[in-house]
Amino acid sequence: MHLTVVQFSLARSKKVRNVDQSFIQGLVHGEYQRSAKKIDMKDGTVGKMKRAIATKYDVLADAYDSLYGDEQEAKIRSVLESLQLRETDLVLDVGCGTGILFRHIEEKVGFIVGLDISRGLLERARNRSRYSSKISLIRADADYLPFPDEIFDGLFAVTVLQNMPDSKATLNQILRKAKREAFLVVTGLKKSFRKDQFLRILFEAGLDIVDIKENGRLLGFVALCEKKNKYK
Repeated sequence: MHLTVVQFSLARSKKVRNVDQSFIQGLVHGEYQRSAKKIDMKDGTVGKMKRAIATKYDVLADAYDSLYGDEQEAKIRSVLESLQLRETDLVLDVGCGTGILFRHIEEKVGFIVGLDISRGLLERARNRSRYSSKISLIRADADYLPFPDEIFDGLFAVTVLQNMPDSKATLNQILRKAKREAFLVVTGLKKSFRKDQFLRILFEAGLDIVDIKENGRLLGFVALCEKKNKYK
């Protein structure tokens, strides 16, 4: 099953034309999906863990929104209050799930790339974004993002870290794909991370925290971050 879903005409949207065109053409031609490492081919303990996570979310895909949709919506709304999105922003949604983020930002940014390890969740995201002119979906491992470095203006990693074997390594990989002035939104499930532990992981990965949301209604911490020393 081919899961690179690019549903737009380059001539249709001024916002899309303002986004890096060589990158967009790579999405159109499936370049980044082809270069994504085959998750199912991984060996060893880490590979088994990731296959188990993918299978878990494949099984949950039909019920995902009813089980977790409200919490995901709450996390997204809480951080969008502090974000100033631009119509030229190229945004990566790591662990995009069923694409809940898309409708919140689609009209405010230039283009969105949604990435997930689960085929089942990506199918639901495809259904949600089928009429969009500026969303592309790719199945890949968050630890091996198949994109050029320093390409994205904004990156979201919502409900990702608790599913990864090495949270800091995953953040390092995500950070490599961020432009120097990019914003990053990262969440940490409270039952998986203490607050001090979550903040330390962000700091050690090379992130400065601009704002953090942690009200009692949220099951996780929601951090708005930027690269350290971004002005150097």
